[in-house]
Amino acid sequence: VQLQASGGGLVQAGGSLRLSCAASGGTFSSYAMGWFRQAPGKEREFVAAISRFGGTTIYADSVKGRFTVSRDNAKNTVYLLMNSLKPEDTADYYCATRRGGVSDLEKQYHFWGQGTQVTVSS
Repeated sequence: VQLQASGGGLVQAGGSLRLSCAASGGTFSSYAMGWFRQAPGKEREFVAAISRFGGTTIYADSVKGRFTVSRDNAKNTVYLLMNSLKPEDTADYYCATRRGGVSDLEKQYHFWGQGTQVTVSS
């Protein structure tokens, strides 16, 4: 499975961005999808995940109520809508896949895309 993340950029605090992650090379609906992020000098952390058909979503406490994960299986794409962005959301954002249900554990994801950079200015 190959994953291509896009949609990052520079935004002011309080603004919004929508990240996309397009998948190829597999049956998209076979995978739960996750978003993770890594800020400079920090370890990669879980952001959000969505089940195979979108019925279950989970979020990190730090983004709950501000970020929304969704997917379009017909387009083989998962999205992360980020509202009310804060400077502490600045990071490289990664999408990843796993078979089975949603998980917030990085080690349970098998395939990873390259990061897309998000910078939130104060």
